[in-house]
Amino acid sequence: MIENFSGKADRYSKFRPSYSNEYINYLLSENHLSKGSVIADIGSGTGILTKLLLEKKLTVFAIEPNDDMRGIAEKTLKEYDQYKSINATAENTSLKNNSVDLITVAQAFHWFDKEKFRLECKRILKENAKVSLVWNSKDVLSPLMIELQEICKETCPKFKGFSGGIENTPDVTNQFFKNGIYETMVYRNDLEMDLEGFLGRNLSSSFSPLSGEKEFEPYRTALTNLFNKYGLNGKIVYPYITKSYLGFV
Repeated sequence: MIENFSGKADRYSKFRPSYSNEYINYLLSENHLSKGSVIADIGSGTGILTKLLLEKKLTVFAIEPNDDMRGIAEKTLKEYDQYKSINATAENTSLKNNSVDLITVAQAFHWFDKEKFRLECKRILKENAKVSLVWNSKDVLSPLMIELQEICKETCPKFKGFSGGIENTPDVTNQFFKNGIYETMVYRNDLEMDLEGFLGRNLSSSFSPLSGEKEFEPYRTALTNLFNKYGLNGKIVYPYITKSYLGFV
């Protein structure tokens, strides 16, 4: 997982969507968080979710093993005193036992060793504290996403499904949470993009070819054609759904 986004961190930071205030407020209320509460944002990447948590005056330990992504987060979030950047993995966070009020995992759970991560969560969480798994998922039922998926299958050798195929494996979530019990919340999170944003979002995917690889130009061309087909007046609506899973482990 560590190297999957190397060379893509800038695009990831610039073009990946954020999370709605509705979701952040849900986290705060459901987990009784307040100023000074301690969050472990694991697989924190370039700090998209981390920043939203910091803005709520929470103390955030951002756990990220990828040097490129962690470096961008450290540059953009250095102004927050309560931001703690840690070069570590989900399975070995280096955090103290029973020290965390909530664990968040945004767009990253599918990369983890699930059982080792579950044990690490149990170790670092305070009593009665929970884990929140969240994805900004593509609305795969939309015509745009159906065609995008076919393009990815044809031009991206590393493609195994959006979000690493996690949408097709609900049993993974059931097995992770204690007794298979968790709360699911769904929020609409559509984004309007221009061509640069559309290309940047898709080229930031872990499975997308890098510039210089033989599949890069065919992929980029197919994306441009797709944008032209579905776009209107230089804009396209990228259909997103934010899905949150919250529970004990």
